[in-house]
Amino acid sequence: MKDDPSISINEIFYSIQGEAKNSGKPTVFIRTAGCPFDCSYCDTEYAFTEGKQTSVSNIINKIENYKTKYITVTGGEPLVQKNINILFNKLLENKYYVSLETSGLVDISSIPKNVEIVMDIKTPSSNESDKNIIENLKIIKLTDVIKFVIETKDDYEWSKNIIFNNSLTNHPNIYFSPVHDKLEPSLIASWILEDSLNVTLQLQIHKYIWGDVRGR
Repeated sequence: MKDDPSISINEIFYSIQGEAKNSGKPTVFIRTAGCPFDCSYCDTEYAFTEGKQTSVSNIINKIENYKTKYITVTGGEPLVQKNINILFNKLLENKYYVSLETSGLVDISSIPKNVEIVMDIKTPSSNESDKNIIENLKIIKLTDVIKFVIETKDDYEWSKNIIFNNSLTNHPNIYFSPVHDKLEPSLIASWILEDSLNVTLQLQIHKYIWGDVRGR
């Protein structure tokens, strides 16, 4: 319906937020379907094709069953959904704390300002680093999160250069996240300490609680 637009949804589930500023908080995740990219370390490839058009009102009705005000919109890549800002605005109208997990490969300039952006800058091992939109780094707010998923020492050094070359050394919310089961947390921790780098080491705590399983 024209007055009740829809979005392709892969799943909606209730879990513990495993990443970024709200790590550890009970959160409802709205996972959209579809992604035009092919990152080597993607852990949600099932969301690329498994989607059902769902009206914004039905999405709101479903999340009202959960007793939390924390909502994370994730994917896939949520920003490829043409009606995504309608969903964001409806969530904000309903007084939810809304975060968006998005890649650095899509323009973020139209996202409502009260949505907290968690933006994943693609490192070389993702095989998508040449598509990063560097202009996004000039738009992102100090209350937002910049995330680097790191698999190798080369990824780490590349990420450092992005921070230094884009005047991000004082940004308060830069997270370095090792690829789960590929890079030892102790190793990346030693690199961060050796360089006295102003970043936060992030482990995906949901994977330590439940393992790498769907819907968690």
